[in-house]
Amino acid sequence: MFDFVRKHTKALQFVLFLLIFPSFVLFGIEGYSRFGEKSETVAEVAGKPISKDDWERAHKQETDRLRASMPNLDPAVLDSAQLRRTTLERLLRERVLAAAVQDAHLDASAQRIAQELQSNPSIAAMKKPDGSYDTTALAQQLGLSGVSPQEFLARVSSEISSRQILQTVDASSVAPGALADQALNAFFETRELQVLSFNPADFVKQVELKAADLEAFYKKTQDRYLTPEQANIEYVVFDLEQVRKSLTVSEADLKAYYEQNAARLGGGAEERRASHILIQVPGNAPVAERAAAKAKAEALLAQVRKSPNSFAELAKKNSMDTGSAAVGGDLNFFTREAMVKPFADAAFAMKKQDISDLVESEFGFHIIQLTDIKTPKQRSFAEQKTEIEAEVKKQLAQKKFAELAEVFTNTVYEQADSLKPVADKLKLDIRSAQGLTRQGGTPAAAAPLLANPKLLAAVFASDSIQTKRNTQAIEIGPNQLLAARVVQYLPAKAQALEEVKDRVQKAFVAERSAELARTQGEAKLADWKAKPESATWPVAIVVARDQNQKLARAVIDAALQAPPSSLPALLGVNLGAEGYALMHVNKVLPRATPEAAKLGQERQQFAQAVANAEALAYYKNLQTRFKAEIKAAK
Repeated sequence: MFDFVRKHTKALQFVLFLLIFPSFVLFGIEGYSRFGEKSETVAEVAGKPISKDDWERAHKQETDRLRASMPNLDPAVLDSAQLRRTTLERLLRERVLAAAVQDAHLDASAQRIAQELQSNPSIAAMKKPDGSYDTTALAQQLGLSGVSPQEFLARVSSEISSRQILQTVDASSVAPGALADQALNAFFETRELQVLSFNPADFVKQVELKAADLEAFYKKTQDRYLTPEQANIEYVVFDLEQVRKSLTVSEADLKAYYEQNAARLGGGAEERRASHILIQVPGNAPVAERAAAKAKAEALLAQVRKSPNSFAELAKKNSMDTGSAAVGGDLNFFTREAMVKPFADAAFAMKKQDISDLVESEFGFHIIQLTDIKTPKQRSFAEQKTEIEAEVKKQLAQKKFAELAEVFTNTVYEQADSLKPVADKLKLDIRSAQGLTRQGGTPAAAAPLLANPKLLAAVFASDSIQTKRNTQAIEIGPNQLLAARVVQYLPAKAQALEEVKDRVQKAFVAERSAELARTQGEAKLADWKAKPESATWPVAIVVARDQNQKLARAVIDAALQAPPSSLPALLGVNLGAEGYALMHVNKVLPRATPEAAKLGQERQQFAQAVANAEALAYYKNLQTRFKAEIKAAK
């Protein structure tokens, strides 16, 4: 792959700057020059490590992408253990497929890369009106990702080659119609059965509440009644808003900014008012038809020039723009951008009351009379001072926050015995929270800040608890950092029986009533097996995987798994806390033949499921072949 990139660098750079699309940049680009870094190994593929730093970079790229697409997404979701694990599994998959690509010596041609990029809809956003691409914007987009053109091209080539690995398996997958029908018929098979339920609620009154039994149950289940471990903490928050509030900008600087940006800060775009007469003709009309339309327009232009006051009357009688013809061709006020280019160029080059020559556009031939000009009033500095100050402060705050974020991070780490140094240095308030739990339970006012999973993990880390040192600076939101320190740690402890007696009693009754339901159901099962003629069943029902009749999943599974050769069959199902179910499975009911269209769709879905299963099995084989292993604990 790298030989390919090196040999085609110029061609590919040209393709890149014409056809780059951002999604490749946003997803997991690993650097190719980080071999010197030392970091904890979290996974391994073909003897090559995936470091914790690689994982952090990939996860940051993923969270940045999610923030961009869903700005209101809860930060706690972005830094959840589940999403972080998903990122690591994706990273492992990429490395496994990359190893397979290298082993198979697969390459992607320059033409294939160009085709890949052109087919992505996001590239359309960077097209200019004339159809060319904004190469400056494209280059800037690539620069924001922090990778070189060579790294990017290698990544795109790798993406294409990696897909070939599994697409080969997918293309070779075969699911004959007979096999599909056999599997689908089994999956959608229906069975007739009768069900008798033994619900725990029906046995609650039979439960005896003896003090000794209750105490024994409490001792057996004491772990359920622990007070959660808690930490009383101090913490400081450093964010963009604090930086913005601390800034002061002199009036002289604001005036200089106003003067430098006068064009952008003006009172709006110039507007013009015009009337027109349109002789409509399609752009693809025959030459003779266009010539006739032009001749008619020229004749009308001659009349207008001879008698300008007749413009409105001529427009009413002759203009093919039905919307404006009724009002004498008047288009009211419009900006340059509101009109097609030929019309706008002509209208904005005219003086008031001028009549244009013929103007040809995609709609046909126009005769334009300019009736008014609305020049925007330049808004004064005084009128815009508040807006300008907010804009300047926002720009300065972004820059200063980036500088001070490093100061914040370094200070909480280097002077880890207290948060006072960083608070004094950056003029921050030291806040406190009592009773913070590992699950994020906090006083209501602090909960949104302190519920961050990464922060909770840092606070309840053994080092933080034992040494009472500052946590690292943790990003809890965009442009928002937080560091904390444990002041007091309260380990989990068992609550006395008297404190939780109501909860213990409720759990005891639920467990015993479920046991009674199960005992009664098992006894009835034994009795009816011995004396089938004594059984009394409710009305039979029909069940299937997609027709559960509001029965528990375990009941449906047991009914469908009973061998057809053993039917009718008497079965019992222990439902745990939900009691017990006794059922008589009478017979298998053949599936009604579906309509041809539905059957075709089902076969197609089955074939795709088979292909997916084969691709997954092949990927698992590649994992074994290249000794891929995740070492990080779940």
